[in-house]
Amino acid sequence: MLDFRRMRFSRQILILQIGVVLLLLVVGFALVGWLLWATLRDQYGERALAIARSVAVDPVVVQDVADRRPAGELEQRVQAVTVRAHALFVVITDDNGIRLAHPDPTQIGKPVSTDPTEALAGNEVVSSVQAGTLGLSVRSKTPVWSGDRVAGEVSVGFEIGAPVDELVRLLLLSMAFAAGALALGVGASALLTRRLNRLTHGLEPRELTELLYEREAVLHGIGEGMLAVDARGRVSARNDEAERLLGKQLPVGAQVSELDLSPRLGKAVEDRQPVDNLLAVAGNRVLVVNSRAVTRDDRDLGTVLTFRDRTDLDTLTRELDAVRSLSDGLRAQRHEFSNRLHTLSGLLQLGHNGEAIEYLQTLTDTSIGSSGVVGDSVRDPYLQALLAAKIEQAQEKGVRLELSDDSWVPSAVTDPIAANTVLGNLLDNAVHAARMGTRRPAWVEVALLAEGATLHMSVVDSGAGVSAELRVFDEGVSTKLSPGHGLGLALARQAATARGGDVWLADAGGADRGALFVAALPGLLEGDS
Repeated sequence: MLDFRRMRFSRQILILQIGVVLLLLVVGFALVGWLLWATLRDQYGERALAIARSVAVDPVVVQDVADRRPAGELEQRVQAVTVRAHALFVVITDDNGIRLAHPDPTQIGKPVSTDPTEALAGNEVVSSVQAGTLGLSVRSKTPVWSGDRVAGEVSVGFEIGAPVDELVRLLLLSMAFAAGALALGVGASALLTRRLNRLTHGLEPRELTELLYEREAVLHGIGEGMLAVDARGRVSARNDEAERLLGKQLPVGAQVSELDLSPRLGKAVEDRQPVDNLLAVAGNRVLVVNSRAVTRDDRDLGTVLTFRDRTDLDTLTRELDAVRSLSDGLRAQRHEFSNRLHTLSGLLQLGHNGEAIEYLQTLTDTSIGSSGVVGDSVRDPYLQALLAAKIEQAQEKGVRLELSDDSWVPSAVTDPIAANTVLGNLLDNAVHAARMGTRRPAWVEVALLAEGATLHMSVVDSGAGVSAELRVFDEGVSTKLSPGHGLGLALARQAATARGGDVWLADAGGADRGALFVAALPGLLEGDS
């Protein structure tokens, strides 16, 4: 015997639906049968009453009943009416209920088998089912009036089988419709069950409940951001960490294309390809993105993306780059000063005192040494170190990097990491563009200018320039052919906008020079803001 409680939920639903359909059909069929029987009984009763009335007003019948004359012409009339109406019987009695006419001649002169009191009282009796000498029948009775008194009654009955046969015919017809309704209901229930299985992937309610608990625990328990997108590109699930990292609300059901995500994230969702450790910029954060397409039973369920915040790591990396730049700059200066001291020592040892004094005066008046170390025009040590390091790196790549003559930064910067992030990325891109360009000699010129507490930067190179339509500040957009680029300018703009400034392409390039990038960093310098 099957245990209903151990059945699959979908099968339970199917059985319950079929049971409900059957119950409704049985109840409906019984109700229809009862209504049909009542209607047919009333119809046959009205029919019998109409016949009885026609007989009761016949003058011959009235006279014979009043005179209490049985048989004879009265009997002939009754037999004729019975045959014409296909009735079971037409019975006439006197005012005492004694039969004056009956289909069975042996019953004439005997009292009727059913109570004649109601009809003899002057009232009509309609559609009553009673048993008489001829069996169970549907009968109606009406009084026979002779003047103002009741002289007798006329009772007309139809065999009970007549309405029953009609009822059976109608019920059979109803059963055909009921069978069709049952088949339709069972089919609809089966389709509904199949759709339920498909929507729940065959999981039981208990399993769905466990999955819900597990999902909530996983979504809000992990330290990573999670965003699930269905096959139609709509947000199907996300956790609070994802909204925090992306810096925006991710309402369930919203189209991902309308959420204004970064280009790399949008492309990862659109391509539906596995992605590992993709770097993307979201607001002031650098995220590491992983993406996987999800399928079950060859059905495309969408894409799941996870996010890890790499901002802290990126900040440490930038700090390390700043320290490394300063170290490279100091190393370059030490190497240069070592050469100068050796030269001065040699002049003194050889007795060339005049030349030594002249050499010292030359060193004192020089603002930029042979290695490109910055002099008094830029007094911030971090900017000096970065420029010195970048000048040496550019020289190694065959590019001349120069600080413009009109540069002037008399105070120290308050955020060297932001300054070096913006300037370093602009210089790296410019050196690369100059190196890859066709103009020779290859050069890069940088200008730094203080305006109150705002530091202005401009970097121009000898490269081929960039297309004005190219969205160079979007992550992943780069003119470099090798993979792994496309974040430098995005990070530079991010660092600038975080301080209320900006980085922009002032000139895409021309016949005599390449692209000109300009940056403004408010509040970066010590002094009045």
